[in-house]
Amino acid sequence: MNIPKPIINILRGVPRAARSSRPRVRTDALQPWAARRPVHSTGKHSAQAAAVYATEPSIPDVPQSSNPQLAFPCLDNVEERTQKLSRRSMSGPEPSYTSGKHNTFRSHEPILLDWGGVLPRFDIAYETWGTLNADKSNAVLLHTGLSASSHAHSTPDNPKPGWWEKFIGPGAPLDTNKYFVICTNVLGGCYGSTGPASLDPTSQLPYATSFPILTMYDMVRAQFRLLDYLSINKLYASVGCSMGGMQSLAAGVIDSTRVRRIVSVSGCARSHPYSIAMRHTQRQVLMSDPNWANTRGNYYNSLPPHQGMKLAREIATVTYRSGPEWEKRFGRQRADPNRPPALCPDFLIETYLDHAGEKWCLEYDANSLLYVSKAMDLFDLGAQLQNATTERRRQNVGKLQTSQTLPHDSCTLVLPEKPYEEQDSSEDIMASEKPGLAHLDSASEDLVQGMAALRDTPTLVVGVASDILFPAFQQREIAETLRKAGNRVVTHVEFGEDRSLFGHDTFLLDLEGVGGEIKKFLG
Repeated sequence: MNIPKPIINILRGVPRAARSSRPRVRTDALQPWAARRPVHSTGKHSAQAAAVYATEPSIPDVPQSSNPQLAFPCLDNVEERTQKLSRRSMSGPEPSYTSGKHNTFRSHEPILLDWGGVLPRFDIAYETWGTLNADKSNAVLLHTGLSASSHAHSTPDNPKPGWWEKFIGPGAPLDTNKYFVICTNVLGGCYGSTGPASLDPTSQLPYATSFPILTMYDMVRAQFRLLDYLSINKLYASVGCSMGGMQSLAAGVIDSTRVRRIVSVSGCARSHPYSIAMRHTQRQVLMSDPNWANTRGNYYNSLPPHQGMKLAREIATVTYRSGPEWEKRFGRQRADPNRPPALCPDFLIETYLDHAGEKWCLEYDANSLLYVSKAMDLFDLGAQLQNATTERRRQNVGKLQTSQTLPHDSCTLVLPEKPYEEQDSSEDIMASEKPGLAHLDSASEDLVQGMAALRDTPTLVVGVASDILFPAFQQREIAETLRKAGNRVVTHVEFGEDRSLFGHDTFLLDLEGVGGEIKKFLG
């Protein structure tokens, strides 16, 4: 009978001290395929290396273990990135975010924001394609998603392909033979427009988390300042996808006389709980990064919260695509099925998410992600919120004269004493009306009143059945609400899974479907 050596030692009466002080077995000698490096070395690591066991020098000084210590190359990568950032020879390691050469509009007039904040001045980065006609009636304002720059298409000054490269150009959906296309980086962003990373003219330090809370309306009002500068009184169309789909609607609600037609792709008329929850989760992960938490977002002269940004992007990527697509694309494949499983990225889908986070974590400012995503959560075209905002702006208009935030405007948010408790049973929830049907409850009546300004504006609404971040019922809600408000020129298109399995990212990929509908509508 084979008796384990520790048991034999006990039976023989070997003292415990003698047992614990004997030399440890080198696991790399037993496993010749293992990488001969400590867990915390600074070498490059692949996802396949996640299954490699650690060698003797990396094992903590603890009693002999029954099994060898696993290696964690995914954590090694975090340490390597931190070391590289720490070695940057600049005032601080915060990356210089840029999308390349662009135009900049600077407003020297202060702007009052919906929640009472004031920016004494602000910049809007923008790029244009096509030619503005003599009467300036062919301008199309293209609104971006959360983290996009103004670089939607290549330009002579910046030949790098843009994020909507194939959708803009001669004969494209946004046909530059017909239209003068304008795209901006939103207020609050980090690609040339004023945001948390910008210098506060008063302190001459980055705004950081003293930057005021934003709304979609604030972003559109800043864009309207740019249109004023360009002497464009009325847009041929307001076009946007994702967050841009929110802004394209908001532009018409703010001033319907300034927008001839609207295109909203994979957007919504108000943010719904699931979308809010996913963005909340990203913000919580980001703010839990010690580089953010220990500075409360004032990290611009120290290490940026790169690991929190990486994890936030991984969560976001899950919401951007769909399960059916990933079944086809990845299945249950592992990066290297010949190696033992690992706690670091091991399945192909894990390595895909890891790469997405790694690639993006230093390309966008963390505070911009917090502020812009919060503005998405706050979005609601309902009349009740619009009326409350109008009253709040009326009360705060005096700040434009002083350009100072009053003392009582400091944040007084406190967490509730008791956490949320379930109010409805599962039976009650299932018996209630399903979202997205023609049925309009009292909350939807509020939305009908809020969107009444768009009753005469031709509108294209596009949704995608595989989209889990902005589910198709939200686009149906837009179309049904507009029709209920009296709009008789609403075009609603919904692509089923037979057309696209790419979820929310369909608007970036489906030139024939999404692009074709836009081209037909604008034409």
